[in-house]
Amino acid sequence: MIKTKERELKQIYAMVVIVFLVFLLIPIVLLLGKSFEGGGGVSFEHYADVAGGKGFAAAFGRSIFVSCVSAVLTTALAFVLAYTIHYTNVPGGLKKFIRLAAVVPMLLPTITYGFAIIYSFGRQGFITGMIGHQMFEIYGFYGLLLGYVIYTLPISFMLILNTMSFIDKKFMIVSRIMGDSPLKTFLGTVIRPLLGTLAASFVQCFFLCFTDFGIPASVGGQYDVVATVLYNEMLGSVPDFNRGAVVAMFMLVPSVVSISLLHFLERFNIRYSKVSGIELRKGRIRDICCGAASVLILASVLCIFAVIFVVPMVEEWPYRRQFTTEHIKTVFTDSRLLSVYKNSILVSIFTALTGSLVAYAAALATARSQLSSRLKSVIESIALVTNTIPGMVIGIAFLFTFSGTPIQNTFFIIVICNVVHFFSTPYLMMKSSLAKMNASWETTALLMGDSWLKTIVRVVTPNAVSTLLEVFSYYFVNAMVTVSAVIFIAGARTMVITTKIKELQYYTKFNEIFVLSLLILITNLAAKGLFGYLAGGRCKNKRRKTIMKNWKKAAVMGCLAAVLAAAAAVTGCQKKEAQVIIYSNADDEAVEAMKHALDGNGYRGKYLFQTFGTSELGGKLLAEGTDIEADLVTMSSFYLESAQEQNHMFLDLTFDAKPLEKYPAYYSPVTRQEGAIILNTEMMKEHQLPTPSSIKDLVNPAYADLISVTDIKSSSTAWLLMQAIVSEYGEDGAKEVLSGIYKNAGPHIESSGSAPLKKVRAGEVAVGFGLRHQAVADKVEGLPVDYVDPTEGNFSLTESVAVIDKGDKTNKLAMEMAECIIKNGRQELLTTYPLPIYEGETSNSKNQSAYPKVFPEKLTVDLLKKHQELSESCK
Repeated sequence: MIKTKERELKQIYAMVVIVFLVFLLIPIVLLLGKSFEGGGGVSFEHYADVAGGKGFAAAFGRSIFVSCVSAVLTTALAFVLAYTIHYTNVPGGLKKFIRLAAVVPMLLPTITYGFAIIYSFGRQGFITGMIGHQMFEIYGFYGLLLGYVIYTLPISFMLILNTMSFIDKKFMIVSRIMGDSPLKTFLGTVIRPLLGTLAASFVQCFFLCFTDFGIPASVGGQYDVVATVLYNEMLGSVPDFNRGAVVAMFMLVPSVVSISLLHFLERFNIRYSKVSGIELRKGRIRDICCGAASVLILASVLCIFAVIFVVPMVEEWPYRRQFTTEHIKTVFTDSRLLSVYKNSILVSIFTALTGSLVAYAAALATARSQLSSRLKSVIESIALVTNTIPGMVIGIAFLFTFSGTPIQNTFFIIVICNVVHFFSTPYLMMKSSLAKMNASWETTALLMGDSWLKTIVRVVTPNAVSTLLEVFSYYFVNAMVTVSAVIFIAGARTMVITTKIKELQYYTKFNEIFVLSLLILITNLAAKGLFGYLAGGRCKNKRRKTIMKNWKKAAVMGCLAAVLAAAAAVTGCQKKEAQVIIYSNADDEAVEAMKHALDGNGYRGKYLFQTFGTSELGGKLLAEGTDIEADLVTMSSFYLESAQEQNHMFLDLTFDAKPLEKYPAYYSPVTRQEGAIILNTEMMKEHQLPTPSSIKDLVNPAYADLISVTDIKSSSTAWLLMQAIVSEYGEDGAKEVLSGIYKNAGPHIESSGSAPLKKVRAGEVAVGFGLRHQAVADKVEGLPVDYVDPTEGNFSLTESVAVIDKGDKTNKLAMEMAECIIKNGRQELLTTYPLPIYEGETSNSKNQSAYPKVFPEKLTVDLLKKHQELSESCK
C-alpha cells in the first residue's frame, strides 16, 4: 500500500511540475535569456547598463522599503480582522460583515485603485470635498502605501483567517489553567501557531506590492519604484526587452531571502490531532476594541471605493454634479460589451476549475506526503517564484514563447496564464489547511486496507471542502479582475472585460471605467456569495454530504467540460477566417472614422477592430512579428519602422494615395496628432494663474505643483513637447526649459500620454501638456478645459496603416481595407485631426492649430532615444 501511495503521489507531483515547467520555467528562461544577448553572443552588458543606470538602485531600494512597510501594516490589519472573527464574541452579523467587506478590494480590478484614490483624496476628491481640505499628499510614498494596503489586505486576511480556523483553541484553556499571563497565552496559543502563515502573508503582500505597476502609475509621483523601471524598459516609448529582462531578473533577488525565511519558520508550524471548538471567555473590553478596530479598518477601505458609485452617476466630476445615467447607457450600448463580458465569465470559471485542481494537487504533494524535502522544495519555490514575477513579465514571456503555436490567441492560454500567475495564494491556503489536519489519517486508513486515493477522497477532501471553495473563489475573482498579463495574450476574439477597461483608460473615459468596475464588482459579489454559502455553516452537513456524494460525477463532468472548452478555445479562433483583424492604437475619434469608411464601402461585418495602448501594441508587434493575429495595423509610424527593421513583417502597399511627404512603401499615414498646452479653467481662476502662451512660460514658479507632463521615456506623447523646445531653443536651451518644467511638475511627471489630460479634467492640476484634439473635444463638450497653441509650435506625430505579411496566409481583404481607410476615411478624420497629409486635402480651419510645425530632423527611434537621454539629464 505504501508503494501505491508513493506511485500515486509521484504521478500527481510530476503533473504539477510539468505544468509549471512548460508554462512558467520555459517562458521565463527564454525571456531572461534575452538579458544575456549581446552583439556577439552571451554578454553582461545589459546588466552593467541597468545596474549602473541613473536611478535604478534608488528605485530598487524604495521598492523594498515601501513594500516591507506595506506588508507589515497589511498583515497586522488582517490579523486584527481575523482575530475578531475567531477569538471574540462580537455579534455574528458583524463577523459576516468583516468576512465580506475585507475581500471587497479584490473584487475590483487593480487598475481602478489609483483612480479611486485620486477621485477620493485628490484636490477635487470626493472625501476631500466632504472634509474641506486634502488630508495628505497622495502622490508618492503615502499614496503608494495606501494603495498597496488596500490591494493586499484581502489576500492577507484570507490566509490568516483560513489558518486560524485550524488552530485548536482548547490550548488557551490549558494555558490559563497553568497560570500563564494573558500575553503569554496569546503568544503561545495564537501567535506561535500562526508564525508560518504570518510570514507567508508578509511574503505574499511584499511581492504583490513589489511587482505591482498599476498603483505606482497612478499615484507614484516622483517616488520611482522598480516596477516602474520594468514598465519603462518593457513597454516604454522605445521597448528594450533585453534591459527589461535584466530588471525582471533583479526582481527575483528578494525571493531568495523569502524562501530562507519561510523554511526557517516552517519549524514553528504546529499540527493538531484534533481541532476542538470551545466557548470563548467573555471579554467586553476585548470585543469592543476588536470590533471597533475592525469597523474602522474596513470603513476606511470601503470609503475610498465609494467614489466608484458616485462619479458615474454625475455628468462630469467634480464640476457638473447633476445626476445622470448617461455613462451607464454609454457602456451598455457598446456592441462588444456582452461578448467581452461572456468571455470574462468563461475564462474565470475555467481558471477556477483548473487552478483549484492544480493547487490542491500541489498541496497534497507537500503537506500530505512523505516525499523528500528536496522534491517538496521545488513546489515551494514555484509558489514563491509566481509571487515574484510581475504579470506583465509573464504576459510578455508567453508572447515570445507561444507566438505561432496553436494556443496563441485562445482562451486556453489565458486560463493557463491565470493559473500560473495566481498560484501562490491558493497553494498556500490549501497547504495550510491540509497541514493542520491530523497527520495520521492516511496511516490509519492504510492499516484498515484503504488505498491512499480512497483516503484522500473519503476523508481529506470532505474536510478540505471549505478551503477548496475559497480557492475556487480566489481564482474566479482574480481571473475577473486581472489585466497585466492578459493584455498581451488576448486576441481580438478572446478579449475580456478588464482589457475593455484598459481601452477606456487610453481614451481617458474614466466614468465608463468606473461603470465597468461596478459590473465586475457585482459579478464577483454574486460569486463570493454563492461560494460563501456553499462553504458556510448551513452547508456543512446535509448539503456538503450531497456535494461529496456526487463529487465523482461532478469531477468527471468538469474534466469533460474543461477538455471540450479547451478544444473550442484552441480551434475557436479559426472561425470567420475571412474577417480581417485590425489592431490599432488610434483614438476613439479615429477608430470611428475608419469604421465609417469601411462600413460605408461594403466591408461591414468583414473586419474585427481591436484597440490597444501604444506601448502594448508596440510590444506585440516587436515580440510576435508575422505571427501576430492582426492582418492590418494602424500604429505610430516610428513604431512601424522599428518593427519592420526587426521583423520584416509588412507588405509594400499596392496603392498610391499621393501623400504630401515621402513615406516608406510599406505604410501610409492615417492621422497627424499635434501637441498643445491644456488648461483647467476653474483651477486657473482658483489659483489666479497667468495664461501661458508658450511652453517656456511653464517654468514660472507660479505653476509649481500645478503642471502635469508626460515622461518621454514612458510615452511618445512627450515627444511632441520635446520637439517644440529643442527646435526653438536648441538642446542646451531645451535642457534649461525642461528642467524648470520638471521642477514645477513635481509628482505629476506621468508615464501615460493621457494622464496629464486626466489630471486636468479631475482638477488635480491646472496645466498639462497632451494631445490637442482631446482638449478640443473636452472644450466642445462644455468641460472646464481649454487649450493653448504654444508659440514654439504645434509639432506632430503620424499614425499610419500597414498590412501584415503572412505569406500564403495573408488576408487579401487587408490591402483593400487599408486603401479604403486612406481614400475614404480622411475627410472625416480631418475634422478631428486638421493637418493635411495627402494631395488635394485642405485643413479644417475651425480646428486648425495656430503654429503647425515639422521637426527639422526625421523622426526615428534613434532620435527618440537621444531626446530620452536629454530628458533624463533634466530630472
